Amino acid sequence: MATLTGVYPFSAETFRVSKDMKAHFDDKGYILVRGFFDKDEMSNLKNVFEKTDIIKDYGYSVADKEGKKATMVLWNRPGNDVSGIMSRCEKVVNTCEDLLGRGEVYHYHSKLLYKEPLTGGSFMWHQDYGYWYNNKCLFPDMMTVFVAIDKCSKSNGCLQILPGSNKCGRILHTPVNGQSGADLERVNDIEKVCPKAYVEMEEGDALFFHCNLLHKSSANESPDRRWAYLMAYNTKANNALVPHHHAQYAPLEKVPDSAVKECTNYSDFTGKEFFDPNDHSSPRVALLHSQAKWETGK
Repeated sequence: MATLTGVYPFSAETFRVSKDMKAHFDDKGYILVRGFFDKDEMSNLKNVFEKTDIIKDYGYSVADKEGKKATMVLWNRPGNDVSGIMSRCEKVVNTCEDLLGRGEVYHYHSKLLYKEPLTGGSFMWHQDYGYWYNNKCLFPDMMTVFVAIDKCSKSNGCLQILPGSNKCGRILHTPVNGQSGADLERVNDIEKVCPKAYVEMEEGDALFFHCNLLHKSSANESPDRRWAYLMAYNTKANNALVPHHHAQYAPLEKVPDSAVKECTNYSDFTGKEFFDPNDHSSPRVALLHSQAKWETGK
């Protein structure tokens, strides 16, 4: 097991991607920024997820091989509620652009992922690009920002990663038990040279990770919930060749970091394009059902 490296503190006055951060991201596939969002910002975000009907109206579940379920709400466009403002704030978007180093990024999709106490399911080893490759995004110039809403620990199913596996290229993914996972023989070989690390996080910590980084999470065996907010980004130059169930390129209107705390829109979700697994009339949903074995979550 590896010790987690690439851990950096956040300072609102001075934070920007440094040469060391960029080098670590390129070499190991991630950086972890402690306290990236403060208590007030996270409290404001929670108003969207805890005090509205967003979960009841748009949530759906993904079962693991044990029958436990991880539940999520997924949308393609940021919108103007607090969750959308967070995905458009400068410290998130600028960090993604600096780490990828490929110019302008756009919002690919976001999701609330929640593992309830004792019942929250696991996700298999996978790469995000193992899915997104099939969406005709030609280059792995993509990434995800994982923000801990609750404390993420080994007991409640925190992320596990193989640091450095981002340099192994895309690995074949196959459907297993309703999920899609990376070829385990290949993963086992990679783990011998890229030992596993657990990403334990506190509320407001943010993990920025490359789309080829191998990662998984175990079931939530604890009495504590494990909620997380994930924001995925693609580069403008890497816009998918065909329309699919995630967003095509649209300019991302950045907002000041202060807007996250100042926003009071918790329930107007206009324009977010939620994924509804039961709406078979939607072309996007029809596409997703045809590719359901390729993308489930984390």
